[in-house]
Amino acid sequence: SYLIAGLCMCHEPLLKVTDYHVKCSVVSRYAITTVQSSIWNQLPITKEAAFEVDLPSSAFISNFTITSNGKVYVAQVKERAAARKMYDAAKKQGKTAGLREIEKFRVAVSVPSGARMSFSLSYEELLPLDSAAMSLFLGLRPGQPVQNLTLDVSVTERTGISFIKAFPLKTSRLLSNTAQGDADAPASTHVEHSAGCARVRYSPTLQQQNNISSKGLNADFIIQYDVDLRDLMGEVQVYDGYFVHYFAPRGLPVVPKDVIFVIDVSGSMIGIKIKQTKQAMGTILGDLREADHFNIITFSDKVHTWKKGRTVRATRQNVQDAKDFVKRIIAEGWTNINAALLSAAQLVNPPSSVSTNHLSSRRVPLVIFLTDGEATIGVTAGDTILSNAKKALGSSSLFGLAFGDDADFLLLKRLSLDNRGVARMVYEDADAALQLKGFFDEVASPLLSDIQLSYLDDQAFDITHALFPNYFQGSELVVAGRVKPGVNDFKVSMSATDLKQRVKLENDVLITNGSAESLDCSGGLKGISSFVRRLWAYFTIKELLLAKLNATDPATQRLLAEKATNLSLKYNFVTPVTSLVVVKPDVDEAAQTPTTIKPTVAATTTTIATTTTATKILAAGPAKKPIDGDPHFVVQLPKLHQNLCFTVDGRANDVLRLLEEPERGIIVDGHLMRAPSKHGVEDRPRTYFDRLTISSVTGGSGDIMITLSLDAVVVEGEGRDTLPINQQGSVASLNTGVRFLVMFHHYEHPSYLQMAHLGFYITDGRGLSASTQGLLGQFQHADMSVRAVKDYLGGGAMHNEAISSAGILRWGSEKMRVTLQDKTLKDTVRKRHMGKCWVVPKAEVERLLGHPYESYVVDHV
Repeated sequence: SYLIAGLCMCHEPLLKVTDYHVKCSVVSRYAITTVQSSIWNQLPITKEAAFEVDLPSSAFISNFTITSNGKVYVAQVKERAAARKMYDAAKKQGKTAGLREIEKFRVAVSVPSGARMSFSLSYEELLPLDSAAMSLFLGLRPGQPVQNLTLDVSVTERTGISFIKAFPLKTSRLLSNTAQGDADAPASTHVEHSAGCARVRYSPTLQQQNNISSKGLNADFIIQYDVDLRDLMGEVQVYDGYFVHYFAPRGLPVVPKDVIFVIDVSGSMIGIKIKQTKQAMGTILGDLREADHFNIITFSDKVHTWKKGRTVRATRQNVQDAKDFVKRIIAEGWTNINAALLSAAQLVNPPSSVSTNHLSSRRVPLVIFLTDGEATIGVTAGDTILSNAKKALGSSSLFGLAFGDDADFLLLKRLSLDNRGVARMVYEDADAALQLKGFFDEVASPLLSDIQLSYLDDQAFDITHALFPNYFQGSELVVAGRVKPGVNDFKVSMSATDLKQRVKLENDVLITNGSAESLDCSGGLKGISSFVRRLWAYFTIKELLLAKLNATDPATQRLLAEKATNLSLKYNFVTPVTSLVVVKPDVDEAAQTPTTIKPTVAATTTTIATTTTATKILAAGPAKKPIDGDPHFVVQLPKLHQNLCFTVDGRANDVLRLLEEPERGIIVDGHLMRAPSKHGVEDRPRTYFDRLTISSVTGGSGDIMITLSLDAVVVEGEGRDTLPINQQGSVASLNTGVRFLVMFHHYEHPSYLQMAHLGFYITDGRGLSASTQGLLGQFQHADMSVRAVKDYLGGGAMHNEAISSAGILRWGSEKMRVTLQDKTLKDTVRKRHMGKCWVVPKAEVERLLGHPYESYVVDHV
């Protein structure tokens, strides 16, 4: 496939891109960017094209139009409804550009022969101050050389621009591709710079574009600039009844920190993830200042603290010892997030009886928490983890790093919101170690803590968040609000804790009523005169959405969503609570209908009903967290209304009889494939299921057999149907009271231990007779009982937490010790169920079953 000016064509011949323009206006860090692309279908047939733009995930789309042969199709922002599906299909999560997350906006349109069509998308964002510079990333991706290609950026800052620089084109998302230092801007770049204004233009010729790539540009144009901030109180601007306050004091001494690195070392971290984490930690530890104190916690199903009960000073020897400790880390086991957080809390917020002097020495307590998965053992309920962490962490700030798509990013976001921090994604790219290091650099140098920015109540209202737990070197705090009519002298005050004491400052700001056009910068200011008002709305919507995310009361969630929706509609912002719909202009309101813009959406749900039985196969999106490898079995015990978990080592190419019900002729067989062995236990075989056969044979016309593999589902009855695999789970309902669930597990970035495989569950076995046998079937009517006894796992920070309970399992005359643990179970296609499971040790399973493995093997291929 080829990308053409943001137009994705599936094959040759190409539509001709006649124009491609990127225009950006920045006033006081607030940027409005418009990407415009025009194409001409010179072919004799109708061709589909797609307009595609990369935009920062923090941005709000504010305008989108399509012009076709003089007819204009205008996008309108509507309250989130059915039309949301269209926008969700067009706006997809992307990767990173530097340390900034991006998303892709894409809309496909059919272009008739001879037609000319243009697309225009505008989005707005606040540029964050990052390492003492504002960074602007602008995508240039026409995909073919374009005769008329331009980029035009204007920057206006009332306090003055100290420097502005354009960098070489960034042709890769990897951080290692980011230009540094004195590297030159691309040819045909022109930069103009005065005291408060700057302009950057880029207009490469066809030859210059071909020199970069014969397929055209596919890169980010990067501009960095900084502002002159001479006042310790920062910069306050007031326009048209709205104000914005930028607070970024320079030259303050760095406050030492107590930093706890909490690192997930569960089995899913095996491979490149743990290697990159070790690499990043080696660099991060070396960057600690000697006045800092630190400690390291690693966790899987167990928690290990490098230095028990305390943080240690970052001396050269301690840092070297920590690096050696990190090098020895081995990834294996489950994921006990709750226990890891409580262990970290004991280090940064110890009980008063064992408190160190870190408070009196004014060290800032930070917890950097990295995980690539979900809580799968110990306390697994998200709300309980949140409550426990908030109680234990106190005034410490928690920064959550979600490593890869399988991490529970929602939980990390809520944890960070609750505990004075932020959460970030770390993408599974070659530069993940650089991403980790880059995030630590952002929080490595605390300057102030507990900052309160205040504005007199009789002067301002509708103020955005103005209380900040920390201010780090190279960052900027921003507050926006509304000013009451008639106020001419605006008073601002700040209180915070620095290296030595609590400080308080006040300042009077003279209000000069006006607009952004009065800033005396030619060009680039058109349409952005109300930037402070829009910036206030931008911030307020984001804070309402964050508050909704963290709210637990449904009524509160609805109220916050309603407020965010009303503001989004008023300012024409496309946000998570609104939708983008294109309607034809010049028609009555009642007759307006969506255009024929049809985003390409691959079907993710399929329903098939055979003519011979009530069997259904349902499909959903890709699975992420398997618990049924090796094979790992989860069996529901109907009589006990509880679950039993156990593992049986298999042999590659064995076919196991999982269930056999002779009265109804139901048989389930599973074929095993070999999986890589774990390091250190190479003699223990590991297997997965790669094929399952479910049959119901009674000799009548209703006989059916379903064969599920990693490639297809084959249904044989009165005929044969082959269904493609693009699903997560299949549910087979063979009779009333008999329901099976088959999970299709796939990995986007598998470790060496992970392979695509199938998992099998009996989700409803009530219709199975007492004569049911098989490795799993025998448990359906088994005479079993469990007597639970409390059992506290000792050691480390978990000695006060009951993470499991012991029990005695009785099956006939056999008795054995089991443990009750929280596990991630799967009861339906779409839902992972956090539930309790009695885990039987492997040795006891072999004794329980009399080690009759061969009795369940029906074939060995």
